[in-house]
Amino acid sequence: MGLWRTSSRKSQKSSTTEQTAAPEDQSPDPHRPTSRQDPNLDGNLSRNDPQASARQANSEAWLAGHLNHLTKEQESALRDFKKLCEEKGYYTPAKAEGEEEGGKATHDDATLLRFLRARKFDINAAFQQFKDTEEWRKDNKIEALYENIDVESYDEARRMYPQWTGRRDRRGIPVYVFAIRHLDSKAMAAYTSKVSHSTTAETHKSSTVPARLLRLFALYENLLRFVMPLCSQLPRPNPETPIVTSTNIVDVSGVGLRQFWNLKGHMQDASVLATAHYPETLDRIFLIGAPSFFPTVWGWIKRWFDPVTTSKIFILSADEVKPTLTSFMPLSSIPKKYGGELDWEWGDLPNLDEPARELIGALETPAENNNGKPGFLKGPVLFKGDKIEVLGSEGGEPRRREIPVGKKTDTTDTTNTTTDTTDTTNADIAAAATAADEAAAPITNPLPSQDEDEKAALEKEFADGAVSPQAATTSA
Repeated sequence: MGLWRTSSRKSQKSSTTEQTAAPEDQSPDPHRPTSRQDPNLDGNLSRNDPQASARQANSEAWLAGHLNHLTKEQESALRDFKKLCEEKGYYTPAKAEGEEEGGKATHDDATLLRFLRARKFDINAAFQQFKDTEEWRKDNKIEALYENIDVESYDEARRMYPQWTGRRDRRGIPVYVFAIRHLDSKAMAAYTSKVSHSTTAETHKSSTVPARLLRLFALYENLLRFVMPLCSQLPRPNPETPIVTSTNIVDVSGVGLRQFWNLKGHMQDASVLATAHYPETLDRIFLIGAPSFFPTVWGWIKRWFDPVTTSKIFILSADEVKPTLTSFMPLSSIPKKYGGELDWEWGDLPNLDEPARELIGALETPAENNNGKPGFLKGPVLFKGDKIEVLGSEGGEPRRREIPVGKKTDTTDTTNTTTDTTDTTNADIAAAATAADEAAAPITNPLPSQDEDEKAALEKEFADGAVSPQAATTSA
């Protein structure tokens, strides 16, 4: 089996095509591209509608197909799926107390439902992807990788991909930020050099998987095994349903045309991995700071990703950034750079809100560089409900300790002022977005300064299909 290019990925593409062609008997899909144009971008660029998506997110419609929000047919599909996985040896159910081999199920229902949602509750298709993933995890020793990865290697990788801000949106979903302009040719070359000379965990010294991919696997495990379970235990409007996704702000301001092309493989690695083995973990991507040439390359860039991923991308103009983000998350969860109140910049470790600090404040470290921001323990950790397990290795030696979790926050408290997770009506959301739009100071997203001749030449190369990854890289 390949690293992650499984038959499941192919079948998902075909099922996505069929889904698009199928007649709709539901309310309009907020992820469906619309013809609403951004006056600051090329008129040929159609986009997903963020306003419709906000209305869906701020009702209970987004919970469809999630745990404790299943139809009778979906509940039946879950039972049949678990039975099939058990029969094939990929799932063991929980044992009742007192039974000889008591214990928890090997996989919780929320995890199994991610695979079912990814396949539109097609049990056989979901099983194929689940089977592929379980075999991939076994072949690549994913749990051992996360538990033993070198702490510094892990943190180097963290700085190259979307980073958790320590905050959540109104539904309790963690907010990540990815500022692409920092990944220029020099930064990528430096990272590649560090990876090639990095320490490999003892458990993976014989692995044939490139070290850069092993690091990426570890970052996804952090989302799955630390951030999501932590956020599931914090106050939010629907505590009956575990958090299983993330929301991403992707900042492309200052990124040149050639840099987009050079980052193709870097971005594809993450997208393909998520599609194949971490399905249904992406809620939305808000793409901001799009330069003037973006419509020229968007048609090419979106081909680098699975159609399901591109359906969740919302391209925002400068005027749309603050009102759109505030319709999904409180100002306290939005970095100051994007019109919010959060003191967080690219490269920072998580800046926890108060409910999270009550639970895992022991992971915070004294402020660094006299900037007043608390630090945060680097490297892999697990959130186990009543304790935190500190993992990874330092200097070749395992790092192992347990930290008790602080006072448990009442997850049913939906009036917490820090996280601002009160359930809001569609009318309230629209009014808040309008008010924020009117009150917001202009958010500047300076276009990259480029040589116009080079820009025109690159645009022609993209259009003609003449640019190759090798040519783009060598000329950067």
